Amino acid sequence: MFYEKKKIVDLLKSKITDMNKKRGLEFFLWALSIFFAAQIYSSINGPIKFNKVKNERYSTVIDRLKDIKTAQIAHKDVNGFYASNFDSLVSFIDNGIFTLIEKRDSSYLQYDRTYRIDMLREVTVVDTLGFVSVKDSLFGEDERYKMMANVPIEGSDAKFSIQADIIDKNGYQVPVFEVKVKKDIILYDQNKDLLEQENKVISVDGVNGSEIILGSMSEVSINGNWPSIFDAKKDQ
Repeated sequence: MFYEKKKIVDLLKSKITDMNKKRGLEFFLWALSIFFAAQIYSSINGPIKFNKVKNERYSTVIDRLKDIKTAQIAHKDVNGFYASNFDSLVSFIDNGIFTLIEKRDSSYLQYDRTYRIDMLREVTVVDTLGFVSVKDSLFGEDERYKMMANVPIEGSDAKFSIQADIIDKNGYQVPVFEVKVKKDIILYDQNKDLLEQENKVISVDGVNGSEIILGSMSEVSINGNWPSIFDAKKDQ
């Protein structure tokens, strides 16, 4: 009798053990399924999220570079060269003055001693109409220009790199400037593998290379290395 009871108990224990193993295996398989599902979701959603953040931040950075471009063009128009640092550029906006002029063609008769007759001479007359503040012309009451040096990415205190010089181009002395920022700074908190891929981008629809750049120190250019889609977003 005792032997039979022991046999039943052992059988029950064995069944319980088998059930626990089965449940453990089921739990493990469920956990494994959830893990792989999460990995698949991440592999699909990760790049989508990365591109969304990237495009939003690129647009913000490019908008500020456009302000810098506007200010640099004005600086060159007034002074004949580009600013080589942001302190000078901001000071120019605060204190600079545009001279408003009007050009008109005119003509007059002048006696020519060679031909001994009056001959028509054509000239361009430049009239000064007045003066206007650079700040009022470019930014009005908006003082965002005072933050031009800062890369406008939350959580980052980085600044744009800026250079300016006069270079020789086919025998002419030409002013140039360049402003740039690394993608690593703009996307500092994003997936490192996706960021590494972004730094190697070569595409007509993307920002090529590892930096966003405005202007050039070797070419006569005031354009940026971003595609026109970012200009269209600004205009909308």
